Order: sequence, then structure tokens, then C-alpha cells
Amino acid sequence: MGYRWVVLAVGALAQGTNAAVFLGLPAITPQLREHFDLTLPQVGLLLGAVNLGTALALVPWGAAADRRGERLVMTVGGAGAALSLAVAVVGGPVVAGLALVGAGLFGASVNAASGRAVMTWFPADRRGLAMGIRQTATPLGAALAAAVLPSVAIAAGVPAAFLALAAFTAFVAAAVAVLVREPPWADRTAGTGGGTTVGAMVRDPALLRLSAASALLVVPQFTAAALVVELLHDHRGVAVGTAAALLAASQVLGGLGRLGTGAWSDRTQDRVGPLKAMGVAIAAGFAATAALVDHAPVPLLAAVLVPTAALALAWNGLALTATAELAPPGRSGTALGVQNTANYLSATVTPPVAGWLAATTGWPSALLLAAAAAGAARVLLARAPAGR
Repeated sequence: MGYRWVVLAVGALAQGTNAAVFLGLPAITPQLREHFDLTLPQVGLLLGAVNLGTALALVPWGAAADRRGERLVMTVGGAGAALSLAVAVVGGPVVAGLALVGAGLFGASVNAASGRAVMTWFPADRRGLAMGIRQTATPLGAALAAAVLPSVAIAAGVPAAFLALAAFTAFVAAAVAVLVREPPWADRTAGTGGGTTVGAMVRDPALLRLSAASALLVVPQFTAAALVVELLHDHRGVAVGTAAALLAASQVLGGLGRLGTGAWSDRTQDRVGPLKAMGVAIAAGFAATAALVDHAPVPLLAAVLVPTAALALAWNGLALTATAELAPPGRSGTALGVQNTANYLSATVTPPVAGWLAATTGWPSALLLAAAAAGAARVLLARAPAGR
């Protein structure tokens, strides 16, 4: 069974590379604004373009993974995402935005397919940790991008940053093609006409409740991920490199949090209980940050903001594991596609809305919106279902 760790490693690498695009690009927000001559709300729209493309394609890619397997889906998707990122360098903000939508459309393949691979290869008492490891790749990929991309963009320009992301995405697509295979016991009933239909899953009340709670928890996650550098640099005068380093630190801590919460859920065999606790903690952290953001000393603000942003990342693996375990046999890819669609729709809307609130009514309003969303997620989770 050692091969399952190979699948997990490659899936995590693909997940981290995808995250370097949709979570790492905010680290070069100041360079994007200067290169494309954008306002803060406009750059929020540009950053949300990847998430829009992803949201549109998650369910089809998940259904394709259930029918055709993970290797084909992730290989084709990774190659398309690499090509889209390369196209982003050839024009102005409109071309870049459309190319980033394309990167999201193709990159969505990773989200459903790599999660399905983990759920298929690992037994129930190891899935929480395994999915936590896979999801830890998201903040780690974002942290690496946050540490490296600003230097690339400053030294060689924004196009070079896009091309670096394209090259590594292509490399990972090739690794998937060579190393990933599906286990012989994988359920393909969904691909032969049996099982629950995609339409029935999209209407499943239990899946919709869990997906809605996840979408609400994405609001604080992407408020932090997309705007921390702007908040610290433009609002409080922190150097861009220092602000990006603090963002990277929050991503690393968030990744460790995903490991911890995954192991916690395996030990208790309860995914929803830890999610409820995370909702309360995230709401409290953003409310505290809102109180400090305007006038508190920067070290104190950072001491609250960084762990709060980390908490806003740490819940994700729990929600994905709960979603996959809720799915009928052979439909975990589709279920993950449905849940991730809600997440990415929320991720698309959050950066421009939070940026608009910060620009028009002040940063406390944007942070309080994040706190309110986390509190609403906790309310929804009060009646969340257990896995089937």
C-alpha cells in the first residue's frame, strides 16, 4: 500500500501548484496594479478571474474524474492551465483576465480529481490526515509563491511571474501523467449509467448545507489571502516584502492547522464538530482584527492578523473530507465538484467586495464581513449531516 503515498504526494504537488496561482498571485497585487494600471476593486476582479473559471468547471471535472479517472483529468487540466497562464503575458488587463479565467477552467480539474484520488486510496480512519496533507499543499504552495513571486515580478516584471507559474504547472501535469493510476477497487458505477445522477447530487439538501457553510468560511479565507498585503502595505505602511512574508507565514501556519484538524477528525471520527469550533474561532479572530486594524501598533496587529488568517485556512480539509464521505459510492469527485463550486463562487466574489468595502467604508467593515460570514457558517453547521 506504499503506492498510495505516491498518489498523495503527486496530488498534493498538483494542489499546491494550483494554489500558487489563485492564492499566490495576491502577493504581487501592488505590481499587478502598477503593471495594468488598476484600482484596488479592479485588481480584486482580476484576482477573482481564476476563481470564476474554476467555479464554472468544478462539477464537470468532478463527474469526468468519476467516469474516466484522476490521471486523465489532471493531466489534461494541468496542460490547459499552463497554456492559459502563458497567454496571460501577451496583452493588457482584459487579456490577462480572460487568460486567468482559462487557467481556472483547466485548473479546476485538480480540485475534484486529486481529492477523489485521496479518498479512493486511503481508508476511513486515515482520510482526515491524508486529506489534511493534500490540503496543506494549498497554503504551502501559496506561501512559496508569496515568497518568490514578488521578487520575480520586481526583478523581471509581471509577465515573468506568469511564465514561471506556467512552466511549473506544465511540469506537474507531466508528473501526474507518469505517476498516478487508479486503484483496481475504484467504484465506476457513476460512469456506467448507474448510481446517483449529477442533477440529484446538486439538489441533495445535505450536500447543499455543507457546501453553503464552506462557501461562508471561504469569505474570511479569501479576505485574508487576497488583501493582507494591501492592508499592511497601503493602509499601515509596511514594506511590500515584509507584508508578503507575513502572508507567507500565515499560509504555512494554516497548512499546519490543516494537518492538526485532519488528525483530530480521524481520532474522533467526526468532521463536523471541529468545523463548528473553527467557525467560532475565525469569527472571533476577524472581529478582533477589525478592532485593531486602524490604530493599533503594527506588531500587535500582525500578532492577531497572522494567526487569524491561518485559522481561516485550517478548516478546508475537514470540509472536503466530510463532503466526500457524504457522497454515494463512485460519486466523490462529483460531490467535491459541487462543494468546491460553492467555495470558488464565494472566492470569486469576496476579493472585489472586500476590496470595495475597504476602499469606501474602511478596513474594519471588510474584516467584520469576514467575521459575520464565519459566524453564519457556524449556524448552518448546527444541523450539518454526518457522512453516509
